[in-house]
Amino acid sequence: MGSIGAGNSAIQLPVIGISDFTVEVGKKVLEAATTFGFLYIDTNGTGFTESIVDREFAFSRQFFALPEAEKEPCRIDNTNRGWTGMHGEILDPKTQRKGDFKQAFNIGAFLDGKPQQPLPKFLESRIDELAEFERTCKQVCDRVLDLLGLGLEVEEPNFFSSRHTQPSGFDVRAGAHSDYGSITLLFQRPSQPGLQIRTPEDAWAPVPVIPDGYHSTTFPPVLVNIADLLSYWTNGILKSTVHRVIFPQDARRGGEDRYSIAYFSHPGDDVELTPVPSKLVEQHKLDEDKEVGYGGGATSKRAMTAKDHLLSRLNATYGFRGAQAKEIDSTA
Repeated sequence: MGSIGAGNSAIQLPVIGISDFTVEVGKKVLEAATTFGFLYIDTNGTGFTESIVDREFAFSRQFFALPEAEKEPCRIDNTNRGWTGMHGEILDPKTQRKGDFKQAFNIGAFLDGKPQQPLPKFLESRIDELAEFERTCKQVCDRVLDLLGLGLEVEEPNFFSSRHTQPSGFDVRAGAHSDYGSITLLFQRPSQPGLQIRTPEDAWAPVPVIPDGYHSTTFPPVLVNIADLLSYWTNGILKSTVHRVIFPQDARRGGEDRYSIAYFSHPGDDVELTPVPSKLVEQHKLDEDKEVGYGGGATSKRAMTAKDHLLSRLNATYGFRGAQAKEIDSTA
């Protein structure tokens, strides 16, 4: 399956193809989700091509190279959509005094193929391409989630995907954190490492962008991680692993910038997070006194909706989201 070496040895996560929708594949995905909280997805059969992903990274580089005055109209707001500048996010509020050393651009749901937020001018003619990428991300997330349903022996077909009715969003160095929603797809560049995950031995282990033996040296597999909400929803049987992005040694010596694209999957706002109807989940009891999510926010007290869970985590991450932000979100 995979192993964790001593010290700073790279972690060896499984690479799983999801073309076949079978219980066998579902069990492989489940094993990785319960052991590591992370796995690689082989790009073959996903709908992602190297040219599609390269195009999205080209958009990213072009956006972040803009002067701040041109990015300012896209400034992040209380909907969590838009650009946040350097030190604008605090993903580890327990230990950080200063925001993360990164910029980010969060793109929210596309409705009828159109974004619901301001975009920089150069992207206004490329909306169809952005929408294509989002659709493919959504399809892959639904596939992974329903494979997890097979692995968990949930009796209702497509239990997870049928509750992920809203489009989600996609979003570059980050403090220690766990993600908020169901699952995250992470796209990276071959020459830009930096991701580390916290191991069961309470040590940091680097995650290779391209694992040993993978069939491409230029087009990495998609990295998938379980997020807090899905861990909570399954009584903690699925592992939401703390991770961070650090400066690689080359970056400290003036190397290239690191870019990544993350797609965050989240259920419909009104979905109640009562435990997933699975005997495996039922047998795994959630500690009612445990805080769900590294960095603060949601607690394990039942029950809450998907929207309640998300807002509690966002309010712990973004300093500007005070009482006024909560009021706006509650009426959105």
